[in-house]
Amino acid sequence: MEADQPWLSPRSTTEVELNTGLLAEVLKEYRKTNGLNQADLAQILNLDQSYISKIETGQRQVRDLDTLLRVANQLGISPSRLGLSKELLQPVAPPSTSALVNEVDPVAVSQEEWRRMRRELNSRRRELAEAAASLYRPEARIGKAPLIARREWMPPAPLRLEDIKLEWSDHRVPITVTGTEPEADKALPLRAPGRRFERYTSAIKYLDPPSLFENRTSYRLLDVDLSPSNERMTFGLATYFDKLDLSEAIAHELAVAQFPNRKVPRADWAELPLRGLIGDPFDLERRPVMPAIETLTLRRQRDTGKATFLLHWRDPAKVATAAGIYGLIPAGEFQPSSVAAWDKENDFDLWRSMVREYSEEILGEPERDGSQGEPLDYENWSLYRDLQAARETDRVTAYCLGIGLDTLTLTATVLTVVIMDDDVFDDLFGDSVDVNAEGVLVTASDSSSVSEGIPFTEENVQRLLNQEPMASPGACILERSWRFREQLLATR
Repeated sequence: MEADQPWLSPRSTTEVELNTGLLAEVLKEYRKTNGLNQADLAQILNLDQSYISKIETGQRQVRDLDTLLRVANQLGISPSRLGLSKELLQPVAPPSTSALVNEVDPVAVSQEEWRRMRRELNSRRRELAEAAASLYRPEARIGKAPLIARREWMPPAPLRLEDIKLEWSDHRVPITVTGTEPEADKALPLRAPGRRFERYTSAIKYLDPPSLFENRTSYRLLDVDLSPSNERMTFGLATYFDKLDLSEAIAHELAVAQFPNRKVPRADWAELPLRGLIGDPFDLERRPVMPAIETLTLRRQRDTGKATFLLHWRDPAKVATAAGIYGLIPAGEFQPSSVAAWDKENDFDLWRSMVREYSEEILGEPERDGSQGEPLDYENWSLYRDLQAARETDRVTAYCLGIGLDTLTLTATVLTVVIMDDDVFDDLFGDSVDVNAEGVLVTASDSSSVSEGIPFTEENVQRLLNQEPMASPGACILERSWRFREQLLATR
């Protein structure tokens, strides 16, 4: 060792028991983030390219602490990313007078393993959802998408949004399964020696925070019946984090259980104690179910009946759920627009929630996120007023296709489709943004702007259903909308 290098503890040159897979994950993630190939990284680390390749493919296991510390130094990352204590990078006295440092930090190892499984979860949500679907009755599945529902949650044909009655319940319904039970341990990393994070959202906040991550009041679904002549939904109140603490924890639990056999997606109840604690996924009073609303927006040419639709790629750096996959737009949580008590009633409307998402996700307007105290005056809001006028003349029509549960997270989504005549759409949304707070709008390669969308054709629908990483609610909406396309796109 060169004389001008800081001394390291003698133990740092020995081999210790480490999670050797962490180095491979860190190297691949570093290359992807910085746009490097293996040759570039090898040059930075002064190693052979073949050595880097063997590490990343698992053919070479690195246990030497000197090598691991040098990698951490060269890449400018914390040694905890590799499961090592931060003290190992600090200069110490010569060996004759120094005390040994603990080379392995169990808390750091636990947290890095949690981050690794979180990345695994976000990169394979559709595949994991398919594995989770095998846990539930086949007859509960809705089409090809990994989405399940009770029979009365799915109307036999598209249901006009205005025909659904929303009911309010002031009765307090306790949450039985919260995600804080001992069964959640597999999904919760250590926050201190011997002590785990109590909630999954706390782990996200401190270990892997997306740019959008706030706890907000949300409408809690307590009952639903969309069968003919019943068409109603009943709601109370809860919070967004109540939802994530359980839904993301059971998804993480499945990612951990499935990881050793990732080439053969599978799900085994014996390895899923938290999911098992939930029991009947359709029991809306046992757990917090705060539905999102996802919408297929069809821009219809009134003279031909042909249509295009908007597609959205959700950026993992910006969102906490359904990250790294395609979804329909707009999509958002069904929740009040402000913290004021009166907005519980003012915003208790599916269409109003959808219009807010249109303004935020397509026009790039500031999010009405529930953090302000000023109520939203819908009747004097130009976008809402114009859309309402178009609905009254059937130039804009909004339908509900049902409510489904994603098999991976058991989160609920109100499945909707909105048909807009092209002139209405172009007037209101012709200046749509390319990038919004949650991701990027996607369009066809020959389109001149993102507002033109993607042709609503069987080829494009089947490609998204079978070949692309598509969120299960959006996949279900696309499949059902294509099935009912003649009714939806009929011109009057």
